[in-house]
Amino acid sequence: MKTSHQALIALLTLASASAFAQVPAASVPGTNTPRIDQREANQQARIAQGASNGSLTAKETQRLEKEQGRVDNAEAKAKSDGTVTAKERRRLAAMQDGTSRDIHRKRHNARAASAPG
Repeated sequence: MKTSHQALIALLTLASASAFAQVPAASVPGTNTPRIDQREANQQARIAQGASNGSLTAKETQRLEKEQGRVDNAEAKAKSDGTVTAKERRRLAAMQDGTSRDIHRKRHNARAASAPG
């Protein structure tokens, strides 16, 4: 179990690093979203920290990662036309609010990753 947990943490770290390596859309005027990107990085770190300290189970971690992926996809879709409108920014912020709330709830519930061995 410990090996799979460590592998999951390594995968999360790699995924978050590769997600931020793809920044060409930020060079297009009107698609720069620094607040959204910073918040995404903070939430990714919170998920990784919960996975590493055992406050998130593997299944909870997977679900939160999937939810974070949906926010990423919505952000990419918003940037696809060359401009992120105020309405799109509000929608992304609302999605991130929900994700943040879910991270908090899952990290502070009674479930914990099972102890190794």
